[in-house]
Amino acid sequence: MKILVTGAAGFIGSHTAERLQSLGHTVVAVDNFSDYYDVSLKRKNATTLADKGISVENLDLRTDSLAAHITEETDAIFHFAAQPGISATSTFESYLSNNILATQRMLDVVETLDHKPFFVNIATSSVYGLHATLAEDEAPLPASWYGVTKLAAEQLVLAYARRGLLTGTSLRLYSVYGPRERPDKLYTRLIDCGLNNKAFPLYEGSEKHLRSFTYVQDIVDGIVSVLEHQRICNGEIFNLGTEEENTTATGIATVEAILGTSIQIENKPARPGDQSRTKANIDKARKLLNYNPTTGLKEGLEAQVAWFKKSFC
Repeated sequence: MKILVTGAAGFIGSHTAERLQSLGHTVVAVDNFSDYYDVSLKRKNATTLADKGISVENLDLRTDSLAAHITEETDAIFHFAAQPGISATSTFESYLSNNILATQRMLDVVETLDHKPFFVNIATSSVYGLHATLAEDEAPLPASWYGVTKLAAEQLVLAYARRGLLTGTSLRLYSVYGPRERPDKLYTRLIDCGLNNKAFPLYEGSEKHLRSFTYVQDIVDGIVSVLEHQRICNGEIFNLGTEEENTTATGIATVEAILGTSIQIENKPARPGDQSRTKANIDKARKLLNYNPTTGLKEGLEAQVAWFKKSFC
């Protein structure tokens, strides 16, 4: 299959592009290399992909022509590109343009094609709100601009599917970690602080937060599995993540144990919109996609620490 991957220089997108190629697919990879975090890290991911024969083209889904990338030969689209996180420095307009309007532009192109690609929208547990423990058919209550706009993008894709304008599905991912994790995310920051004797910013109350911390390869297993189940996935939403819950405090202690050092903590005020609990209900994905994440937190973090040391030390 010929598959377009957007956001391919990012954390999960780059791993998915690699996996798709390893399965024998032809991958068309694009990314806008935004400066939400250090662009050099995305370019590092792009170099890793290039070494494996996947070229990542600089493409802005909001403004550039998409006609050469979404064509009659495109069999599937994995749409990762988005404005992520709950950063206080990001404007609503940025979330709106990157998460909703860019998705709509892609759908507009797909609608014109005779051979319509299978559209896989990558969503997030943030659509559920402060307590992300629900099944897919329960009402989402997002509490951040990120959650609101990702929910809107998801529903745009599903609206097209309901109207028979394409086949598509949406995957809500839970607390993904592992090699190439963004520098603003929990475990990359913890590892960096532990290895470089820096203080880790701990937001008030977050040490008690519960998370379905899910290793990136377990997430990719679920993502690529939809290609084998396009008919039953059409118009559907799936949660992807581990059912194992851990507190942030447990995560900190696990990293400290792996590094063999204590990490300095700098207490910070609570962040508005931060989720207090995420627990992936994967009954539907297990039943329909045979989804079964297996990597434990310690095993996954050992792999992430090894990657960090190799990449930055």
